[in-house]
This record gives sequence, C-alpha cells and structure tokens, in this order.
Amino acid sequence: MSNESKTHFKKAFNSPYLSSADIVGHMTFTVARVVLEQDKTKKTKDLFNTAYFVEREIRPGEKLKPMILNVTNSKTMKALTNSPFIEDWQGVKITVYVDSNVKFGREVMEGLRISPKAPVVAWLTPDNSKGWNNAKVAFRRDGNLDAVLARVSMTEEHQQQLMQECANESAVA
Repeated sequence: MSNESKTHFKKAFNSPYLSSADIVGHMTFTVARVVLEQDKTKKTKDLFNTAYFVEREIRPGEKLKPMILNVTNSKTMKALTNSPFIEDWQGVKITVYVDSNVKFGREVMEGLRISPKAPVVAWLTPDNSKGWNNAKVAFRRDGNLDAVLARVSMTEEHQQQLMQECANESAVA
C-alpha cells in the first residue's frame, strides 16, 4: 500500500490549515494571496501570514487548505519574490514538502517547508496546440483557468487570448 493511500494520524485533528498530514512528497502550488490574519484554530490570538492557493484541491475531492507561513517559510517567500511585502507574494509557484527535523520549542517534529528553489514551470502558449486545446476544454468546463494554471503558467495576454477564443467559438456555435 503506497503512502498516498494511507491515512496520516494527524488527519484526526482536522486542522483548518495545511499540515504535514496533507503533503506527500514535493507538491507545487500557486499562491493566490497572502494575508495577515488571526489564528483560525482559536488556540491563540496570534496573527499569521497565511497563504491561500489558486488550486482548490490538493487531490481529487480533497480541499486544499491555506498554509501558515512561519518565519522560515516567510523568509523563503521573501527570497523567492525578492520582496519582504506579503502583497507581492501572489501568483508565485512554490514547492511545499515535509521536513521531519523542524524545531518547535524543545521538540523536533514534522513541519512544512517551502523549497528555496522555484519550481520548474511549463509555459503554455498557442504554439502548443494540444495543450492549448486542452486548456480551452478545461476553461469551458470550469468557467475559469484555475485547473489549467495549477499545471502550467500562462502570460496574462495568453490567458485573455484563450478566454476570447472560447467566447468567439461559443458565439459561432
């Protein structure tokens, strides 16, 4: 039985945030926004840098939760974006993995880390006709490009072009 099909013991605690129980291997996500917000667990009154993602699911049928960016992960985001401002961290693709040697007080435990290396990103352009047509199918199905942008990157111009092509094809049909 693969680890992906097994249930991590932390799943029982049902955290509102992404945790080591959710991540298998290295997973790439696109940051939709980072906001400074109060702890949703209501265990503290602390404010956290909280990353929300473009992708809606971590796996089919499993909602992708927001991720608390601790100091280490916030510094990594600063390095990846060349900006200390959380408002500048949107649209960045990151790779999240579980580090089993995270120090929390006197304890060493599993924790989430953002890779300091930007993930290799595939760019979708109209020149890639198969990918472009698949993106159109996904856009018509979903009404947005979230599923497409979870797998590839596109310039704003190409996103607009793809949506316009879909609109033109709908008008003709």
